[in-house]
Amino acid sequence: MAASTSELPSTVATVAAATVENLRFSGTDYIVFTLMLSASAGIGVYFGFFSKSKNTTEEYLQGGKKMPTWPVAISLVSSQLSGVAMMSIPAESYTFGFNIVFIVMAMIPTVPVLIYIIVPVFYENNVSNCYEYLEMRFNKLTRQLVTITFIMNQFLMLPVYMFVPSLAFSQVTGINIHLINTVVSSVCVFYTMLGGIKAVVWTDVVQGGVMLLSVVLVAILGTSHTGGLSKVLENASEGGRLDFNFGIDPRLRVTFWSGIFSGLLMWTGKVGLDQSCVQRIVSLPSYTHAKKSLLIAGIGFLFIMIFTCFIGIIMFSYYFGCDPIQAGLVSKPDKLMPFFIQDIMGHLIGMPGVFISCVFSASLSSLSASLNSFAGVVYFDYIKPHIRHTDARANGIMKLVIIVMGAYCILGGYMVQNFNSIIQTMWTITGINTGAVVGVFLLGMFVPRCSAKVAVTGIIFSVVAMLWIIINAQMNFKAGLIRYDVLPNGLDQCEARDFRVILNSINSNTTTPAHTMEAPPQVTTAFGSNRDFSLYDISFYWYKVLGAILVFAWAVPMSYVWPTDKEEKQNPKLYSPFVRNMLNVPDPVVEMEELPLKSSDLKAKENGTSQDA
Repeated sequence: MAASTSELPSTVATVAAATVENLRFSGTDYIVFTLMLSASAGIGVYFGFFSKSKNTTEEYLQGGKKMPTWPVAISLVSSQLSGVAMMSIPAESYTFGFNIVFIVMAMIPTVPVLIYIIVPVFYENNVSNCYEYLEMRFNKLTRQLVTITFIMNQFLMLPVYMFVPSLAFSQVTGINIHLINTVVSSVCVFYTMLGGIKAVVWTDVVQGGVMLLSVVLVAILGTSHTGGLSKVLENASEGGRLDFNFGIDPRLRVTFWSGIFSGLLMWTGKVGLDQSCVQRIVSLPSYTHAKKSLLIAGIGFLFIMIFTCFIGIIMFSYYFGCDPIQAGLVSKPDKLMPFFIQDIMGHLIGMPGVFISCVFSASLSSLSASLNSFAGVVYFDYIKPHIRHTDARANGIMKLVIIVMGAYCILGGYMVQNFNSIIQTMWTITGINTGAVVGVFLLGMFVPRCSAKVAVTGIIFSVVAMLWIIINAQMNFKAGLIRYDVLPNGLDQCEARDFRVILNSINSNTTTPAHTMEAPPQVTTAFGSNRDFSLYDISFYWYKVLGAILVFAWAVPMSYVWPTDKEEKQNPKLYSPFVRNMLNVPDPVVEMEELPLKSSDLKAKENGTSQDA
C-alpha cells in the first residue's frame, strides 16, 4: 500500500502504511483466492487433455456449435464485467454520482436490437466470424480494416483487464503489482490455450458465480454498516450523488442522454459486433438458442451491474464526511474499492479473499474470451491465407498467438499503471474506432445502396475525424480548459463516526497540502461549462455515438456519388429482417428458428479447400 501512495507527502504515505496494516489478507483469504485460480486452471486442463472432443478449429473456437444456452449466457455476462467494471464503476458513482447507471440501463434497448436486427443476419448467412459478414456485404478490404481496429483495441485493452485487479490485490496484500499480474495472466493464458472456447465458457460460469456472490455480499454488508438503506439514500442525497442529470449539453460528463445513447452503441458493439462475444453466440446450436441466451444475459447483466453501480453510492454514504482519498489513505478513486472491502469485511474470515477473487474472476473472463477470439481472427484473417491449412497446425498457431499476447499483457501493465482515471482512459481510447465499427455494420444491414467504396471511406473518415477530436480534447485537458473535478466530500465527520484509521492519517499529516493549479476563468467541468461551445469539449461518453454518426453522415450522401453496380445482385439475407420487410423482399424458405451454423467443413469445400489439405 505504501508503494501506491508514493505520490503523496511522505508522512502520509508512512502513516497510511502503518495504520492499515490490519487491512491485509489472512491465510484463509489466500486459500480462497488460490482455489479460484486452481478451479480455472483445472477446467482448462480438463478440456485440454481429458475431454472427448475432436482436435479441430471448429471445436477449439466454437465448441462444435453445440454449446448449451445457460453457460453461454452466463459467459456473456461475465465477459462484460471486467475488473475495470468491478473497480472503476463504483469509483465513478462515488466521485461523480449515480448517473452512470443510465449506461447500464441502455442494455434494455440493446437486447432487442441484437435479437431482432443483428444476430438473425449472422445466423441466416451462416457466419462464424462476425467480420465475414463485412466481406460478404462489401469486400475483403472492409473486413480487413475492421479486423485491424479489433486487433488494435485488443492491444490497447488487454493489459488493462489484468492490471486493474492486480492493483486491487496489491492494495490489500502489499505484493508487487507486476508480480501478481504475471502469475494471474499466466494462469489465464494456460487454461485459454489448452481448453479453447469450452474452457472459456465454463470458467466464466464458475467466475460468474463468484462475482454474483461477491457483489451481493458487498452491497448487503456495506448497507448494514452504513446504518440501513434509508441512511445510505439519505447520505447519498445530501452529498449530491443521487442528482440525476437530464441536461442536453453534450459537454456534461454523463447525463441520461449520453448514458443511454453511448451505452446502446457500446453494448451493441461489444456484445453483437465484437468477435469475442459473437464467437460464443454463434457457438449455440440454433437462432432460437441464441435468442434465449441473449435474453438471459441481458437480465443477468442488468442485475449485477446495477448492484455494482449502487456499491459506489454505498461507499460514499459509508465515508460521508470522512473521505479516505482526502485523508491520503487511498491515492485515487480506482483504488477505493479494495480499501472499502477490507474496512467492512476484513474481520470476516475469507471474505476479502472472495471479493478479490471476484475482481480477478471478472478480469479473467474478459481476458480469456478476448485472447481466444483474438487468436481466431489473427489466424483466419492474416495467417491462414499464406500457409497450408490443417486443423492441427491451426490449433498450434492459435495457441502460440495466445502465449505471445499473454506476455504482452504482462509487459503492458507497466504502461497502465500511469493511467489516472482508467474508465475515462478506456472510453477515450475505444472512442476512436468503436463508433466506426458499429456504424459500418449497421450501414451494411440498413442501407442497401451503400457500396464497398463508400463503406471503406466511411470507416477512414470516422476514425480520422475522431482521432482529431480526441487529440484536441486531450490538449484542452492538458491546458486546464476541461476539468472533471469530483463532487465534494469532506473530513469533518471522521471523529464523530469513529473512523480511527482515517483519523490517525489526518492527525499525522503535518505537511502543507500541494498547491493546485487555479482553473482558468472559463472552463468545462463535469457538471457545466462557461465556455463557448466547442466540439473538443464534449464528454468522452459521446465519442462512440459521434463516430457512428460520422459514418452515416459520410456514407449516405456518398452512396449517391458511388452507387452500387446495377449488375451486382445483392443477397437480401445480408440486410436486417426489418429492412427486408420494407423492401418487400421475401424471407428465406428455411426456418431460421432452427437454422444452425454450417460447419467449417462445408465452408472449406465451398472455398475449394479441404480441411485435410
